[in-house]
Amino acid sequence: MSTRLQGLLDGQLDRHSEVAAAMRAQLPEIQGVADELIRRLAAGGVLYTLGNGGSAADAQHLAGELIGRYLRERRPLPAVALIGDAAVVSCIANDYAYDDVFARQVTALVRPDDMVVGFSTSGTSPSVVRGLAAARANGACSVAFTSVRGEDLAAQADLAVVVPAEETARIQEMHVLALHLVSELVDRWASELEEPS
Repeated sequence: MSTRLQGLLDGQLDRHSEVAAAMRAQLPEIQGVADELIRRLAAGGVLYTLGNGGSAADAQHLAGELIGRYLRERRPLPAVALIGDAAVVSCIANDYAYDDVFARQVTALVRPDDMVVGFSTSGTSPSVVRGLAAARANGACSVAFTSVRGEDLAAQADLAVVVPAEETARIQEMHVLALHLVSELVDRWASELEEPS
């Protein structure tokens, strides 16, 4: 490997480590999201997730960790990634506008005991912002996973995990870290419920 390429890769790894270390300041917010999600799941609520592009993958990832498992054997937890139904998403995008794909689904499905988590690296994605606004209008808990540029999205959120970075790659890496931390706490709670006394 050339010295120049090595330096480039080292710089990316160094920046990842810096942002990951700075995420310690977000641990109270991450725990707050997990605690509220646990409270809502215990009350019979459902987690709904949404996002576009790489953030859609994060939305599906979080829903998958709850329906499947993170580390422990336990019952499946109710979670739905709203990006996952191509027919519904393309129908809404075609008949209305792409900016409405999440808000219409949230309005139709989400109830006050539920939680809606929106992922957006920019924090300005109209479809995600409108989706969280619809969640609040329905009385559900709205959560933003965003970045320091994400004021638009955070304004629609009851809870927010804000990555202290502006580079898309670093933001996405920290969103995965944060969703894994939430998954760990929820997974532990759900598995402890099922342990014999």
